[in-house]
Amino acid sequence: MSEDKPADAVETAPAEVNAIPNGKGHEPGEEITAKTPPADSGENPNRTENTEANLPESQEFLSGMEDKQATRFTDFEGKTSFGMSVFNLGNAIMGSGILGLAYAMANTGVVLFLVLLTVVAVLSSYSIHLLLKSSGIVGIRAYEQLGYRAFGTPGKMAAGIAITLQNIGAMSSYLYIVKYEFPLVIQAFLKVDHPAGEWYLNGNYLVIIVSIAVILPLALMKQLGYLGYTSGFSLSCMVFFLISVIYKKFNTPCPFTDFVFNATASVLNVSAMDPGGEPDPACIPKMANLNSQTAYTIPILAFAFVCHPEVLPIYTELRNPTKKKMQHVANISIAVMYIMYFLAALFGYLTFYGEVEAELLHTYSRIDPYDTLILCVRVAVLTAVTLTVPIVLFPVRRAIQQMMFPNKTFNWPRHIAIAFVLLTFINLLVIFAPNILGIFGVIGATSAPCLIFIFPAVFYIRIVPKEEEPMRSFPKILAACFAGIGFLFMIMSLSFIIIDWTSGTSKAASGH
Repeated sequence: MSEDKPADAVETAPAEVNAIPNGKGHEPGEEITAKTPPADSGENPNRTENTEANLPESQEFLSGMEDKQATRFTDFEGKTSFGMSVFNLGNAIMGSGILGLAYAMANTGVVLFLVLLTVVAVLSSYSIHLLLKSSGIVGIRAYEQLGYRAFGTPGKMAAGIAITLQNIGAMSSYLYIVKYEFPLVIQAFLKVDHPAGEWYLNGNYLVIIVSIAVILPLALMKQLGYLGYTSGFSLSCMVFFLISVIYKKFNTPCPFTDFVFNATASVLNVSAMDPGGEPDPACIPKMANLNSQTAYTIPILAFAFVCHPEVLPIYTELRNPTKKKMQHVANISIAVMYIMYFLAALFGYLTFYGEVEAELLHTYSRIDPYDTLILCVRVAVLTAVTLTVPIVLFPVRRAIQQMMFPNKTFNWPRHIAIAFVLLTFINLLVIFAPNILGIFGVIGATSAPCLIFIFPAVFYIRIVPKEEEPMRSFPKILAACFAGIGFLFMIMSLSFIIIDWTSGTSKAASGH
């Protein structure tokens, strides 16, 4: 069935023929002919397919392979199943943000947190709808190329730079967790109370080892589809994290006491009641709560659902891709993450209340650094975070290709070199960079609103032809409001963060 689609499309838009030699249809024809209004069909698809024909590795994966392999690597005929695509997108969404969510909830209160999380999830889904609609109209499945179609080279550069910053920020924060957590885990497993500078307890060495041994080989994969298995495994690690957080809630006394070496077990028998039978005020959850740290909550939440740079590459590799099918993939991924985020934040918060730290797992270690369950959870989180890095690296490499080598076809040495340079750069950042919250806050406040709100809306307004939807039509007005929300959100977060930094109360500056 998929074979005749391009054939039917040829009658209506002869330009489609250009696409065929590149790889048997990712069926752009079916989408373009469905969406392109007659007024445009003369010139649009033609230009589209010519761009498509010389796209770099992002779309044209067939370099000089033998025919027998060609069938396996044809990127246009997506090979990735629906489930694997959900895993990949879910993994792209599920970042280390989940570790900061309990802290976010402590600084907003339960109800306010739920409202904010719901709003961000719905907006992310709408934003993916705008991206898919724009890409359907021009038959292009690369974020930077959409920018190019909307605003020429400046649009392409803006999208490429935002993706690069956003994803380098994400990768830095993931590797930062490896640097921070891995030594503590090894230390606890070996029961070393006072490390004497052993190399295997040095986070900097461990980050480099993990990058070379695990991340680099996965980042050299030719297509995202192959990472579906590691994504599935990564998500199951996070499910284990969630179950453990829920279990710990019922096993941790409320006004908890910090762990003291050689203390007896009696410390743990503190109950949540004062002698008078009154619950401790520190153990009552706040429904709404605003303080100076609330400023960080909004960017951390916005960071929580950023998967927009990965949406189009995953769409390209989806088997029998249609807009509706990809929207389903996105909605399922966002819904699953929404539930996991809320539960992890809620139970993390209900375990420690106001005492929760910006990095949830550290708070558990304050109670008992040798708790076996928490050690396993840390290993699981480290695994999940490490396996997310290659998925996040793909769109950056694609953006760099589009910005620096726009008309080159796929080339292994370049593919490998870009991954290597990126990983080296991120390792340097992580080894010499400051606290994780600072990374989250600033990048979350700048590039995330662009990728989630502003770009999809503006590209949509520019790309959807006026004949199909006039500027005054409801969808375009809605998209314009959406871009406005993005600007507001960016200004608000940045000003909060600047005020916070200048007033010197920032947790991010304290190097915790």
